[in-house]
Amino acid sequence: MLFSFDAPKYLIRDRDSRYGNVFSNGVKNLGINQIVTSYRSPWQNGYVERVIGSIKRECLDHVIILNEDHLRTVLADYLSYYNKSRTHLGINKDSPEGRPVLIVGKIEKMPAVNGLHHVYFRQAA
Repeated sequence: MLFSFDAPKYLIRDRDSRYGNVFSNGVKNLGINQIVTSYRSPWQNGYVERVIGSIKRECLDHVIILNEDHLRTVLADYLSYYNKSRTHLGINKDSPEGRPVLIVGKIEKMPAVNGLHHVYFRQAA
């Protein structure tokens, strides 16, 4: 075996023509179960629709993208902010990677995503 990784159990995908037999057979050979959404039903994959909406509303609607490299840089910065600092109500106002809770110290802020957002933290005393 060339690669050593844990393959996901499921792949939820739409009916795009890009997913041909070669793709489907490759996914099947990896032991991944494919779940194909109904025709013209983007609501069936709510998690993806939600995160794409967040990226558009919180990031891309406020930035003029110059080229592909710039887009990749902005999205990488936003992804880091989204996973490390941004609060999520579904996980009790924590971030997916978790954040330490500090009670004492002066509140400081640091710009994130080129100043589009800010990360607030307490400076250790």
